[in-house]
Amino acid sequence: MQQTIVERIDRVAEDVVSLTLRGATGPLAPWEPGAHIDLALPNWLTRQYSLCGDPADRECYRIAARYEPLSRGGSEYLHRFLRRGRTLDVSLPRNHFPLAPAPRYLFLAGGIGITPILPMLRAAVAAEIPASLVYVGQTLATMPFADELRSSHGDQVRIVATRQQGRPDLADLASTLDPATVVYCCGPASMLAAAQAAFPAERLHTERFHPAVRSFAPDTPFEAVCARSAQTIQVPADESLLEALIHAGHPVASGCREGVCGSCELTVVAGEPEHRDDIGAPAGRMYACVSRALSPRLVLDL
Repeated sequence: MQQTIVERIDRVAEDVVSLTLRGATGPLAPWEPGAHIDLALPNWLTRQYSLCGDPADRECYRIAARYEPLSRGGSEYLHRFLRRGRTLDVSLPRNHFPLAPAPRYLFLAGGIGITPILPMLRAAVAAEIPASLVYVGQTLATMPFADELRSSHGDQVRIVATRQQGRPDLADLASTLDPATVVYCCGPASMLAAAQAAFPAERLHTERFHPAVRSFAPDTPFEAVCARSAQTIQVPADESLLEALIHAGHPVASGCREGVCGSCELTVVAGEPEHRDDIGAPAGRMYACVSRALSPRLVLDL
């Protein structure tokens, strides 16, 4: 973990605050567009936020959070109780949404989904790669960084306030796109579904803040063997692997507990995991908060 100090709290849209976090003991860990951090809050919650500042600035991280009345307490704390000067621990950056090299880009952002997209657009412009952004929100007042984007990037940015203009036709946009264009999209589930219907899968990269609704076979019990400690843990059908490990004395890191942040990644030595995450676990890895086992036993590097 890295220790930071809350240097600024800025209201950047209706119900959206931006936090500037300065390293408390020196430069912060480097990051690239698409990365996020875990933020450990004083109310014992850990939440994930995309980095939306300048990767060249090693002194500060910038994140933004929308107030969610039905949240589990993270956004409420940031909006109502956090104050300048507070010390907060943050994780090293992780990136499950990296910006891959491409001859040209189209960026699509919906609401707070602008946060990972903002540094991507800046990076493409700095590298003199043709890029454009379609930024969608209900009203201009609810869209963070809209003024910053228009002043910095002008005609490269199309801002769509849906209450006045309706939703953009992504299928029509796709029909006019150069075939070499790579598309990055982050926003609500409806936008991601529209993008997946409009653009070829091989040219579309998406990130979602909440897991997609999917169906799996009924949960069944299995064994988790911790290879380093030789401990065998029974994982019952009504408990996640993460919960079983924590109850057995293995303090596995966790954040979202929904399979979208990657903080609970484990190495699988033997056995066949059932991947239920939305990230796409690499070979030999799994995310303990949601994924289970297709084999009777999993051997983990713990």
